[in-house]
Amino acid sequence: MNSFGRIFRVNIFGESHGESVGINIDGIPAGLPLSVDDFLIDIERRKGGTQKGTTPRQETDLPIFKSGLFNGKTTGAPLTILFENNNTRSGDYAKQRDVPRPGHADFVAHKKFAGNEDYRGGGHFSGRLTVAIVAAGVIAKKLLNTVKVEAAITEIGGEKDIDAGLQKAIDAKDSVGGIVECKVSGLPIGLGEPFFDSVESLISHAVFAIPAVRGIEFGTGFTAAKMFGVEHNDAIIDAEGKTKTNHAGGVVGGITNGNELLFRIAIKPTSSTPKEQETFNWETNTIESFSVKGRHDLCIALRVPVVLEAMTAMVLVDLMLLEQRIPRIIKN
Repeated sequence: MNSFGRIFRVNIFGESHGESVGINIDGIPAGLPLSVDDFLIDIERRKGGTQKGTTPRQETDLPIFKSGLFNGKTTGAPLTILFENNNTRSGDYAKQRDVPRPGHADFVAHKKFAGNEDYRGGGHFSGRLTVAIVAAGVIAKKLLNTVKVEAAITEIGGEKDIDAGLQKAIDAKDSVGGIVECKVSGLPIGLGEPFFDSVESLISHAVFAIPAVRGIEFGTGFTAAKMFGVEHNDAIIDAEGKTKTNHAGGVVGGITNGNELLFRIAIKPTSSTPKEQETFNWETNTIESFSVKGRHDLCIALRVPVVLEAMTAMVLVDLMLLEQRIPRIIKN
């Protein structure tokens, strides 16, 4: 459903063009200092703004705390954070209500919810909701403390040169996808719960909730299929479990081994493209040509790194709390 996690449990809500989007988080230890300033850097990273290849839609995105915070510290009760939607242009979507956009959830949402879904801007399926995920990630990263979670774009449109990849899309008047890599350092040995709650399973589960994710690989990933066993195995070189190589990406048997956690995700091209496409009109029962109007990202991958960090941190802090490696009360 719309909840994830066992102790650090998040519940996401809202729609792209509704009054607000937000998140409710249960399981945050009491006593964690928290203020609006803690969120500003990561929220700014998620924004499009003037960055080449991102949507011109701009929201203030200042977090509004509705519960779980008192005197600047978490209370131990569920924390609720809202982000208002003020800069919307819903008319762009009303005009194309009867022609579901290829690559979007329009058609399946219409069928699943019998036409009751909020179709404006993708509604509850919109990438707009990732601002709430980023907020949860800010808190999770703060709880992880010395554990560093860092993600970055490694490829856009098949190009290692990001600007070159974006220029390809601009020249083609189309959208492109990309690859985002995440690295986590400082993790203890032993995180992960066999069998179905391996570290890879939980991270993959969370990551695929990010709109536009099409694939994930840990360590050498699919390249491992072309290697010999002796080549792929990571030789242990000390009592702390450090390995000579890191083809496994820091996870063996579904459990962290103390080395750097490393994985990459594939982001599809933005489904909303100005290129003319064909789709089915469910009112006229005909196939017709159309192009997507509105304000959209040329490459959604540009905004994914901070969201990927957030999802990863959420999973890891939940595992740390399960292992009792993070106290339930933060004492200053």
